[in-house]
Amino acid sequence: MFSNLPLLSILIWLPVLGAVVVLLTGGDKNAKLARIIGSSVAFANLMLCIPLYLYFDSSSYALQFAENHLWIRVYQIHYAIGVDGISLAMIILTNFTGLLVILAGCEAIKVRVAQYMAAFLVMQGMMIGVFAATDAILFYVFWEGMLIPMYLSIGMWGSANRSYASIKFFLYTFLGSILMLIALLYLYNQTGTFEIQKYYGLALSSHVQELLFFAFFLAFAVKVPMFPVHTWLPDAHTEAPSGGSVVLAALMLKLGIYGFLRFSMPIVPEACEALAWFMIVLSLIAIVYIGLIAIVQTDMKKLIAYSSIAHMGFATLGCFMVYDIIRHTANYQDAYMSLEGAVVQMIAHAFGSGAMFLGVGIMADRFYNHSRLIKDYGGIATRMPVFAAFFMLFAMSNVGLPGTAGFVGEFMVIVSALQAHFWIAFVSALTLILAASYTLWMYKRVFFGPVANEHVAEFRDLTWLEITNYTLLAFGVFFLGLYPTPVLNVLHVTIGHLLTQSMPLSIVH
Repeated sequence: MFSNLPLLSILIWLPVLGAVVVLLTGGDKNAKLARIIGSSVAFANLMLCIPLYLYFDSSSYALQFAENHLWIRVYQIHYAIGVDGISLAMIILTNFTGLLVILAGCEAIKVRVAQYMAAFLVMQGMMIGVFAATDAILFYVFWEGMLIPMYLSIGMWGSANRSYASIKFFLYTFLGSILMLIALLYLYNQTGTFEIQKYYGLALSSHVQELLFFAFFLAFAVKVPMFPVHTWLPDAHTEAPSGGSVVLAALMLKLGIYGFLRFSMPIVPEACEALAWFMIVLSLIAIVYIGLIAIVQTDMKKLIAYSSIAHMGFATLGCFMVYDIIRHTANYQDAYMSLEGAVVQMIAHAFGSGAMFLGVGIMADRFYNHSRLIKDYGGIATRMPVFAAFFMLFAMSNVGLPGTAGFVGEFMVIVSALQAHFWIAFVSALTLILAASYTLWMYKRVFFGPVANEHVAEFRDLTWLEITNYTLLAFGVFFLGLYPTPVLNVLHVTIGHLLTQSMPLSIVH
């Protein structure tokens, strides 16, 4: 039954249709109905991921659930979508996170509820479209389309400095994407098609490959974000509502890594191999330098935002270490591990960091002036013991404790890097110390010690809806930490095919 349905189109457009229906409920007098519709649509989308996973053939790297319809005839632009192992994992993660954000917004958002639900439903549909698109222009439309609801969510439901943060977010991400569009148009002129897979293995000179690499780099590095184009993220995270912060951390940052995997590595492999050192250096700077910056933060959201940049450094390191691994060891198994570790790190970070952003939002909502400053808290564990236990679990995942999701990806990247360069592995492993430093120190000051403010004594523990959200996230943390095999099985064949496409002939042994 499901195999004949356009599952991907339903997953993309059902949230968009749901957003329209939510908006038709009217103002805040029908806020309860808006919450019910928004939650129902998000839940339905997550349930549709079950047949998507069950009917997916993990033994094939070919695009599955493919749809292809002519969209703009004169330029041969197609509405073309499909999934492989990587995009399947990210689409499921998008729907899982989307449901959590909508549920969290049911209690946290009191004004313009329908508009809030609609913004995040549209954002969810656009991000699924990014992961599913196999036509370059369609990809670009979805890529830019998701910026608008995020811009609105920061600008309408953000904190005091929300206008500055929303404009900075939009300008950074939009300007970087313009060069990507130019690169896509150049590739169209070379091939006469916007089909992304036709760009793989294209005979391009080294000079052209390097120009295309930097065009893609600016678009994707801003999204990750990589040093030094990371400065928009702390502002956006700090001013965004909790749901916006969760989407940024759990999903939007991953789009940059996905872009490197889908475009940069298979389209311009020689440039990626030649400039792998550049990407490795930037990744190590993110891991160490940004980790040190996180330690001195006084705002909890900014601390978690900087930790996100550091953790994403692991994902970019895993992607571009494969060239050094193949060049020095000719061991494709270690290269597999590096790329798989990068993707697993993307998924794991969504659980840990997303849950911590939700936690900061929970505390700020209970505080009389919505403060996020560490010094304003203390003794939370005595007032909210259930919340303290959950937050400790997610903090441990953020640190990379074995048995939690945060450990698996980092371990795979470090072990694979060790096969090629001891010092790269050593420097990257410093994150285990740095992450423990800033995460546990924040936890100690916020949850233990004397109560810094009398308002903390009035805090109530988690509601049933907040417990539901955190239980789902805890399941994700333990499932990926203790039994990552189902995820790795989906990824393995796709990663192997991507690896062969991404290797220039000069280093293939």
